[in-house]
Amino acid sequence: MDLWKYIRELYEEKRRLDKLIASLEEMESFVQGVPPPPRRRGRKPGMGEDERRRVSERMKRYWAERRNPSGGSSPPPTA
Repeated sequence: MDLWKYIRELYEEKRRLDKLIASLEEMESFVQGVPPPPRRRGRKPGMGEDERRRVSERMKRYWAERRNPSGGSSPPPTA
């Protein structure tokens, strides 16, 4: 009795069954009209120049108010 021969045959059958299962799953999702899950690629785009400028101005006002808690709105210091 060649045990290794049976083991090889079982591995071959397992590979064949794995391929068959994968193709059936693919066929099922195709028949049901379920699209494959979208792939995420890379990072989302950063802020544009206008948005960055608005955030900068807003944060300058925020920190100017934090430095001057008396409520008077003085212009932010220029560098």
